[in-house]
Amino acid sequence: MNPENVLKYAADQEAEFVDLRFTDLVGAWHHLTFPIEELTAESFEAGFGFDASSLRGWAAINESDMLMMPDPSRYWMDPFMRQKTLCLIVDIADPITREGYGLAPRALAKRAQDYLKFTGIADTIYVGPEAEFFIFDRVSYHNENYSCGASVDSHEGTWNSGTEGPNTGYHIRAKEGYVPLPPLDTIHDIRSEIASLLSRAGLSVECHHHEVATGGQCEIDFRFATLLETADNLMIFKYTVKNTALRHGKSATFMPKPLYGDNGNGMHCHQSLWKDEKPLFAGEGYAGLSDTARYYIGGILKHAPAIAAFAAPTTNSYKRLVPGFEAPVNLAYSQRNRSAAVRIPTYSASPKAKRLEVRFPDPSCNPYLAFSAMLMAGLDGIQNRMDPGEPLDKDIYDLPPEELAEVPSLPGSLDAALAALEMDHSFLLKGEVFTERLIQRWIDYKREREINPVRMRPHPLEFALYYDI
Repeated sequence: MNPENVLKYAADQEAEFVDLRFTDLVGAWHHLTFPIEELTAESFEAGFGFDASSLRGWAAINESDMLMMPDPSRYWMDPFMRQKTLCLIVDIADPITREGYGLAPRALAKRAQDYLKFTGIADTIYVGPEAEFFIFDRVSYHNENYSCGASVDSHEGTWNSGTEGPNTGYHIRAKEGYVPLPPLDTIHDIRSEIASLLSRAGLSVECHHHEVATGGQCEIDFRFATLLETADNLMIFKYTVKNTALRHGKSATFMPKPLYGDNGNGMHCHQSLWKDEKPLFAGEGYAGLSDTARYYIGGILKHAPAIAAFAAPTTNSYKRLVPGFEAPVNLAYSQRNRSAAVRIPTYSASPKAKRLEVRFPDPSCNPYLAFSAMLMAGLDGIQNRMDPGEPLDKDIYDLPPEELAEVPSLPGSLDAALAALEMDHSFLLKGEVFTERLIQRWIDYKREREINPVRMRPHPLEFALYYDI
């Protein structure tokens, strides 16, 4: 956390520029670049001024002056920029109060961590996401008032098995892409390159592999860290994946459901609470859980419809969250069972490995908001001793209708998730972690900029269904 260490590193690397990066409300990374001479020890206290009025969901024109405050704990050299460029993650602060800007996601995540300590329940939350993505060879889309459509392509896609011209015959069948070797896995080397670049940026990669879907679906797992560190790491991860793919003339997407009829991109989120360096989720109960862990699950399940507004935050998310298909929409918990919304992994008997896996989030989310919302729900469950009920150790996808009717489920659309958030968000307001202003800004933005435009546009499938009606 010493600015002098950052300055020494920049000098040792012969950096010419410093790139300051921050996340907007929706979850996209932005940056401003300065000559390296502008970065001094005083910069970490004084900050860098900038205009925030043009960012999605942020400041109005009358309060647009903001400060970027560099965090000296996160720095690395960008591997994609031609000039040697030092990267720093920054916090956004109000220039008058010099406190974290109320709509800045990273400031909210810091408040969530502070609130966790304030409760006395725990002092640390560890989060480990599994963010899936596709690497396509080509993508195109257009939306006009008279025409719309989208197309993606991948050399390994099953739909290319009958194409003329150069064709090796190695194509992954739909839903049969889980961990095959090359030549079926055509993007192994790209994933290895991504893993190497992530390591240079400070992430510890644990493994990588092809995922279930045809057409280049991938997963690269990196080691868990604290809530804030993991949210930062996920932003670095997505940036590195996209730019490495582009370097190879390809395109990477974390869109939840780019292909019809095959698996989409999820982001299972492993999480555990610790206090005084001791795990709090290990115990003598079901699946080796403590009561603290069970109550945390109770909070997640109770507030899941509202959490979904942040953790599955796009209209496209609900093309993946469909009952009976690949995504766990059923609000139940179970050990080993991947058809439940909350799973308790059983790979290790070590108390330190005891954790929960929340399975309905996807990588289109803003991690600072989604991770914080899950933490706040879990803490509410602990504070109110919310019993999650009995576990459901069955394949929920195969339950008979009368039994399935007893299992609550997630909302079926983003609009329904936002309605759930409107009705149930007092748990998010504790400790002023979330604010009414931010929640309302989120709801308004999603409805006005995403839901309504999608709702009003004719869909190509509607022509097939209704043109001759």
